[in-house]
Amino acid sequence: MQRLTQNLKNHFLLAMPHMDETHFAGSLIYLCDHDDNGSMGVIVNQPLEITLDALFEQLELGGSQSLHRNAPVYYGGPMHKDRGFILHRGQSSDWDSSVQVTDEIALTTSMDMLQALANNEGPERFVVCLGCSGWDVGQLEDEIKENAWLIVEGASHVLFETPPAERLSTAAGILGVDLNLMTPDAGHA
Repeated sequence: MQRLTQNLKNHFLLAMPHMDETHFAGSLIYLCDHDDNGSMGVIVNQPLEITLDALFEQLELGGSQSLHRNAPVYYGGPMHKDRGFILHRGQSSDWDSSVQVTDEIALTTSMDMLQALANNEGPERFVVCLGCSGWDVGQLEDEIKENAWLIVEGASHVLFETPPAERLSTAAGILGVDLNLMTPDAGHA
C-alpha cells in the first residue's frame, strides 16, 4: 500500500486542459475523502439537463412549491450514478448518512436532505450531484504525477457562490493560473 504524502481532503482537482477522458474533461472535482483506503469526490461544475424539480418528481417528494426546484443537478462522476451526493454548508449531525468534510462543509447521501429541500427546509447553500468520482489507493497520486490534475485547497465560495461555468477558472485563479494558457507538453525542446 502506497503511503500518502499529503492529505487532499477538502481540495479541488482541476482537470488539466489536455485531459480528454470523457468523464473528467474540463472538470472541477471537490475531494471529500482521501486516506489510506483511496479517494472520493464529486464533480461540481457539470450541471445535467435536469433540475431538482425533476428529481423531486422522480422520487415522489413533492417539491413543486420548493424554492429550490430550479436548482441544477450535477454530474458528480462515473461511479454510483444512481445515488445522490449533496455537498452543503452545515453540520453532518443534522442529517442521516452524512459526514463532515470541514468545519463548514458536509457531504450527505440520505433522502432526508432531499425531502427537506423539497419542503423549503435544509441548508441554504448546497450542490446536488448524481454519481461520484473515486480512486483506489495510490491511483490518484499516480494521475497527479502524470500531470492529469492541478490541486488547490478547497474554497466554499467556489462551491456555493460561483456560477458553475466559472468554478474551474475561479479555482485555477486561486493558484494564479489561467488554464487557457497551459499546454499539454512538458519539458524542454
